Amino acid sequence: MLIAWVVGLGLIIGSFLNVVIHRLPREESLVTPRSRCPACRTPIRPWDNIPVLSFLILRGRCRACGHPIAWRYPLVEGLTASLFLLAAVRFGFTLYTGTVLVFISALVAIAFIDLDHQIIPNAITLPGIPLGLLAGIVGDPPLLERAVGALTGAGFLYLVLLYGSAVYGQDAMGEGDLNLIALVGAFLGWKGVVVTILLGCLSGSVVGLALIGLGRLRRREHIPFGPFLAFGALVALFWGDALVGWYLRFLR
Repeated sequence: MLIAWVVGLGLIIGSFLNVVIHRLPREESLVTPRSRCPACRTPIRPWDNIPVLSFLILRGRCRACGHPIAWRYPLVEGLTASLFLLAAVRFGFTLYTGTVLVFISALVAIAFIDLDHQIIPNAITLPGIPLGLLAGIVGDPPLLERAVGALTGAGFLYLVLLYGSAVYGQDAMGEGDLNLIALVGAFLGWKGVVVTILLGCLSGSVVGLALIGLGRLRRREHIPFGPFLAFGALVALFWGDALVGWYLRFLR
């Protein structure tokens, strides 16, 4: 029953995150008006707004006008529910797990907003930093390590930003990426920041080179870095300690 409750909560939060992803970059209210079809503007009925299930029943189309519903909506809902379930299995049903769920929700919203609009909203990252630091009261890493992670992570990316501006004449990343890595440090500490940056750079490089090879991306063209940092942060959250331990053993 607890597992079912966590999955259900993840689906509901995922549905709300879809609202955040769509409305926050447009500076629209997250509360009003009710969710509606982007094509015909017809309000979505409650029974047509059940996460994932309604999408399957309606076969991915609006009931009123038949306009296709983006696959992103059930994807965000299913991804959030899966990550919530993984967090419950990994960390148990504790107060600390509640802070983890907040962190996961922020990462999912940030990744998809950056993917769509190439921005990382300060409205998510800046309030999340003090919340992440306070989470050190109920779980590891401790508060000091989280503060060090937030400061050093953002400081490192700031140096990379300055280097890119000086050498290439353009910014390699934006202010939003700095705030995102500070958020990661506040929740995961400096070790989590190291894993996040390494995995983010590695996965971003692989995807970028693949897109260039396929002719979908030019060499000087940017791709959003936020989704790759979010991916690195999720890996660091669940398996960061194991990766750091494996690396230290490898060095020895």
